[in-house]
Amino acid sequence: MNSYRDLVVWQRSMDLAVACYELTKDFPKEEIYGLVSQIRRSAASVAANIAEGYGRDATGAYVQHLKIAQGSLKELETHLILSTRVGIIAAGNIQPAMFLSDEIGKMLRSLIRRLQDGRNDDEN
Repeated sequence: MNSYRDLVVWQRSMDLAVACYELTKDFPKEEIYGLVSQIRRSAASVAANIAEGYGRDATGAYVQHLKIAQGSLKELETHLILSTRVGIIAAGNIQPAMFLSDEIGKMLRSLIRRLQDGRNDDEN
């Protein structure tokens, strides 16, 4: 493993961020500083925290950043669901992002467990 960019979980997180930018590009202009900003910020935060944690010297700091990434993932899901509940986007339109979010969440939990158990096989 040469870089955080080699981690599948980071790659999938970047895919999710791109998908969220696409999802929000047609949101109403009055949401540019509201839900659009929140969705994009939380989506970008997932990949950013994975990368930042990877660059830390200590396993504990890496795990902490992965947990922050998990929190950003749940924040993102909440904003996506809210956007459907207030009628900005159809529920079916967020399903691919929600599925990807669920996949990333599982990968993060697995990576955290491996790091906490002392295994350093960086397949996620």
